[in-house]
Amino acid sequence: MSYADLAAAARGNIGPFCKACPVCDGRACAGVMPGPGDKGVGRVAHRNWEAWQGLHVNMDTLHEPFSADTRTSVLGRELSLPVMIGPVGDVQRHYGEKYDTVSYNRCVLEAAAGEGTLAWTGDGLDASIMTEACDLIGELGGRGVPTVKPWDEKTMDAKLDQALAARPAAVAMDIDAAGLPFLRGQVPPAGAKSATQVSAVVARCHEASVPFVLKGVMTPSAAVRAAEAGVDAIVVSNHGGRVLDGTPATAEVLPEIAGAVRGSVTVLVDGGVRSGLDVFRALALGADACLVCRPFVVAAFGGGADGVRALLAQLRSELADAMEMCGAAGVREVTRDMIWSR
Repeated sequence: MSYADLAAAARGNIGPFCKACPVCDGRACAGVMPGPGDKGVGRVAHRNWEAWQGLHVNMDTLHEPFSADTRTSVLGRELSLPVMIGPVGDVQRHYGEKYDTVSYNRCVLEAAAGEGTLAWTGDGLDASIMTEACDLIGELGGRGVPTVKPWDEKTMDAKLDQALAARPAAVAMDIDAAGLPFLRGQVPPAGAKSATQVSAVVARCHEASVPFVLKGVMTPSAAVRAAEAGVDAIVVSNHGGRVLDGTPATAEVLPEIAGAVRGSVTVLVDGGVRSGLDVFRALALGADACLVCRPFVVAAFGGGADGVRALLAQLRSELADAMEMCGAAGVREVTRDMIWSR
């Protein structure tokens, strides 16, 4: 099953907000929230996708024959490809009734583990979202990454207790979720965090020997402050355009951010990554791996766990093809000079 097949199968099972487009480029759901769209005029999600398409790669097949090795190591875990499934907090609210959050998380967590990678789980105002996600990750021997919102200190402590008890591959905080319109003025409160506050969360995780990832970094200076706070990884992310209108695409800011913290933290990226070629582009710009979210929701609605596994296999095949056609035998051999420039 290709992604196009899965999207076709999802239509009628998903929605009404998500249209399960053959190409998930953010146009049909622009500005649709609740739903998978983005904030304001609704152009950031499409800009994310479009920025990857504007990057052309340098084909070079003048090399010894090889079969590309897409395996990599991220946060101490060996992955079969540099792609992880991104988090969704409230599946029914945004995508439809076929899955509740528990059944969706089980679907993607088990499928990702079966394909040799990791899925991330989300968080929300409903406390059971985090509780049930952490229970599932614990059942799978820690093969998952729970993502907590930037809650107040009391709520954060309780959420971290749950997350760390699952012995996960890592714990993440999507710090940019402070801008989600449906979290504004709610209980428990969520908001921006200082470097000192982030450092305290890092310390909690490191005491339990669990890596910590800060998601929602969009400037080199924020990346440096995150590194100084002790985080193990950052995700270059504008939350798919869902938290602030008018931001640049993640592909546009990735090179400078990666250059600012190269060697000190793992650099992940999300936002509009839709193919193995896009993954190749991200690696060439300095990312260690990518998160992909919306297409996996469509894959789950269209084909269940088999659909999720099929999409992971498609991304791995497309990445291997790009690597072989550009002369990179391994993931670490994908370099900036493989991106064409005038």
